[in-house]
Amino acid sequence: MIIRNIGVIGCGRWGSFIAKYLADLGFHVTLYGRESSPHMQAFLTTRANDLMRLPDNVRLCCDLKEALSNIDVLVISIGSQGLRALCRELHAQGFNSGTAVLCMKGLEIGTGKRLTTILDEELGDAVKTAVWLGPGHVQAFCAGIPNCMVIDSNDESIKRALVDAFSSTLIRFYYGQDLIGNEIGAAAKNVIGIAAGLLDGIALSPLKGALMSRGTREIARLIKAIGGNELSAYGLCHLGDYEATVFSPYSHNRRFGEAFAKGEQFPDLAEGYYTVRALNTLGEQTATELPICRTIEDVLYHNRPIKQALFSLFERSIKNEF
Repeated sequence: MIIRNIGVIGCGRWGSFIAKYLADLGFHVTLYGRESSPHMQAFLTTRANDLMRLPDNVRLCCDLKEALSNIDVLVISIGSQGLRALCRELHAQGFNSGTAVLCMKGLEIGTGKRLTTILDEELGDAVKTAVWLGPGHVQAFCAGIPNCMVIDSNDESIKRALVDAFSSTLIRFYYGQDLIGNEIGAAAKNVIGIAAGLLDGIALSPLKGALMSRGTREIARLIKAIGGNELSAYGLCHLGDYEATVFSPYSHNRRFGEAFAKGEQFPDLAEGYYTVRALNTLGEQTATELPICRTIEDVLYHNRPIKQALFSLFERSIKNEF
């Protein structure tokens, strides 16, 4: 697989960073965003946002068909709940073969479906799918702070081609070995991030250690129940991403949880808000006990008092740790 031309859909902070990162590696990159997007308008005007300036070899495009022309790989970085609609747009524009890489974390609310499943349903088997997941914030990468991430795919040749092409001194990629576990783990860490923010918001931050430990066990059980490797919960896509989610001042999910606990508005996307309902759907489908996820959904959607909800976890029956 030869990779020269890459299309990136999504001009938010992560998508625009990916475009810059890949362009700096020498690829020809087209960054697509809707003309109505304030992010795209900023790039069209100044080629910059508040964190970075796009290099001159990133082509900006507001026409989806044009953005898809002559690309070897399509990278998608948008809100997870918009993926199915985007896939239908891609299909309508003739993107029915090739390679798509999902740089996004989440599950479809209502169905609990993984994002690669949605892409396969909408675009068919001729489009080979991969995921680019793991820890790291754009702010840190732009400051030159390196991190480790994972690329996974059911197609071994695609996975190896992408890892070999995209690795650098800034991002060390690992070959993923469990697409189910990595997708579920990556999505679920956002829920743990919201839980951590709730703890911060009610001055119970020391409980984050217990949250991390028990949260990982909970997600490991779910991964195993749906056919993945439970050890994936302890890898880069879940436990390995906790520092960037549970403690970071940049984490949208942690900040959302803290704002929610304090009764404050939070304007940015927090994927965990949707993911928690999808995880509980999967828990019901597989008869898997998810006490932390259930508690967080009760708080976010059913107005359960935060302290009462969190302390109820301590009232559960005593059992062995493992």
